[in-house]
Amino acid sequence: MHDICHSDSDWFVNALATFLIIGLVVSYAPQHLRIIQMGSSEGFSPWFLLLGSTSSAAGMLNVIALSWPAIQCCNDVSVGRCLEITAGVSQVTLQWALFTAILVLYMIYYPARLKYVDIDIPAHGTLPPQHVKTKLLSDDWRLSVNVSWAVTIHLVLSTIVTFFFLFTRIPEPSGEVPSQISLWATVLGVTSALLAAIQYAPQLSRTYRLKLVGALSIPMMIIQSPGAAIMSISIALRPGTNWTSWAMYAVSGIMQAILLAMCIAWKFRQRRLKIDDFGYSLDSGSSTPLTDDVDTIVGEVSDPQVGDISFDGDAEDAREDAPLLGKPRRSSRKSRFFGWLRL
Repeated sequence: MHDICHSDSDWFVNALATFLIIGLVVSYAPQHLRIIQMGSSEGFSPWFLLLGSTSSAAGMLNVIALSWPAIQCCNDVSVGRCLEITAGVSQVTLQWALFTAILVLYMIYYPARLKYVDIDIPAHGTLPPQHVKTKLLSDDWRLSVNVSWAVTIHLVLSTIVTFFFLFTRIPEPSGEVPSQISLWATVLGVTSALLAAIQYAPQLSRTYRLKLVGALSIPMMIIQSPGAAIMSISIALRPGTNWTSWAMYAVSGIMQAILLAMCIAWKFRQRRLKIDDFGYSLDSGSSTPLTDDVDTIVGEVSDPQVGDISFDGDAEDAREDAPLLGKPRRSSRKSRFFGWLRL
């Protein structure tokens, strides 16, 4: 441990680590602010958030387990030296916190109108069908809630197991990482790599199917796509790492670059069709989504003269510029921060 605590400083590695820490905050800020300002998290795939959150959590705990001797050096060295030798831990921990914050914002700003199933009830004569809301939870909202609980349970269990091994470890005479910690770190690392490799597949599929940018932040992806290459280089320069340590970041960067290219293509399409990121016409003066005109609960039918909007059998041939995502609402209700916990 003495060698770790008092090893020579590498100014290039330290400068690169500092640059990455600042870059992480700057790159994630546009996405966080976009969801908050738009008041909507439509466009995200719950599976993408599940895979990303669990992958980053596993990667964070992997680095903590392998860097535990360096972390313990903080008891014997100055604050500056402590920050220097634990910069790798700070990078992955910050990356986990910033990505998980997207999941939290996704749940907070999930549109209320999409949480429940809507049905159309045929009306008499020439009157339009009645568009009513039920109290049945939609499949997508159920999935989102289950994803949140899965991420929480995974984090709690993985953290408990990691620190159990760290606090009950038996130091090796050679000074190497104990075998049980090495094995657990390998499990975490492989899990993180596999999850990161497939993380973007659900989001790519969802964005391709919607053909809209939605709540995704293009500035974030513009910063993070090349940033993944820098992150890979930073990890590769650290002692004891090999290709398996940085491959997950390289693969994620490539996948994110593909998603970025897709979003840019949809941006041009939206401009050509004169629609916004949520599929609404830029020429229309109305700010109310077609699917959000009514707020009727089953058993309470609204006045048919109001003109609830629905689609008949010919709706399958609807125009290409018809809205696919609801117009985001900016709500200041405090209850939305914890309301998603209530099924």
